[in-house]
Amino acid sequence: MDRLYYSIGEVAEMLGENVSLVRFWSDSFPKFVRPKRNAKGNRMYSKDDIDMLKRIYFLVKECGMTLEGAAKRLQGETAKIDNTVKVLDSLRRIRSRLEEIRKGL
Repeated sequence: MDRLYYSIGEVAEMLGENVSLVRFWSDSFPKFVRPKRNAKGNRMYSKDDIDMLKRIYFLVKECGMTLEGAAKRLQGETAKIDNTVKVLDSLRRIRSRLEEIRKGL
């Protein structure tokens, strides 16, 4: 991540979800995700917004929490959730790299 802002399509691709889900989460968690709007009115997400969306993804998709439960959890245990998300991201990158190496053999 080397840019300041990313479009909603780019964020959806990073998360492996569709644009409508990213938009829904942005609207459902306005306290945590605050995308800027460009001149056209399109949502532009910062690195912090993307990190928060990754936390929301982890809580909702991987832990099976409701949106209300995820919001409560984000208010209290952000550091613990952030560490778990970072570890999972690292493991996914390692796995994809190993799969690339395996294909190359």
